Amino acid sequence: MGTLGMDPAWAERAGRVMVALDVPSAERARTLLEQLRGIPCYIKVGMQLFYAAGPGFVASLKEQGYKVFLDLKMHDIPNTVAGGAESITRLGVDMFNVHAAGGVRMMEAAMEGMRRGLEALREEGRLPSAPPLVIAVTQLTSTDREMLNHEIGIPGTVEQTVLRYAGLARQAGLDGVVASPWEVTAVKQAVGKDFLAVTPGIRPAGADIGDQSRIMTPKDAFAQGADYIVVGRPITAVPNPREALLSLLKELEG
Repeated sequence: MGTLGMDPAWAERAGRVMVALDVPSAERARTLLEQLRGIPCYIKVGMQLFYAAGPGFVASLKEQGYKVFLDLKMHDIPNTVAGGAESITRLGVDMFNVHAAGGVRMMEAAMEGMRRGLEALREEGRLPSAPPLVIAVTQLTSTDREMLNHEIGIPGTVEQTVLRYAGLARQAGLDGVVASPWEVTAVKQAVGKDFLAVTPGIRPAGADIGDQSRIMTPKDAFAQGADYIVVGRPITAVPNPREALLSLLKELEG
């Protein structure tokens, strides 16, 4: 992947912005990537694209030099999640996630599967320089307290649930959580500043909030302590995605 400018501070900022390729086909994703060529952002591949394009597309992203977050939100019995984590690790991704609601044993199984995947890669002579980061989804950014209490059936506030799940993820040995920017500061205070916070629900000033409930601007999210921000439609659903991403990176200067 070619890069433009390559000012170290600029490249570091770009590497903390995850562009969500939530598109229906590999062709559409490639068009977007061509428009973003030279910007060393992190790429998030979610269910829509992965189910359409498959593991081969993830491999092509790695061949182009991108870091990849595979966002499949595994939530199943421990044995099944362990197998999924092993397969995902063998794809060479840099980060993947599970649902914290699956419990400590399930999250521990994800770590076990990840280690099995690394061992398989070692035997194949393809061991990566670092193991993939494994993070847990706490509550979706579309969830508000009304939904949490009366539909999902969990009492208390969204933040209380996020903190409980973050503690379980830390107990299971995961690297961090997916949480809205509203909860980042509390997560860091509760489980440690070294525990990663990946934050969706990011909307640049003036952008449409869509179906998100707990949102924040990119600069404010980083000020709260986010390690990575996930940005989808404000970049991928506008007429000029490249201009939108560069504008966002400009907003983060200083």
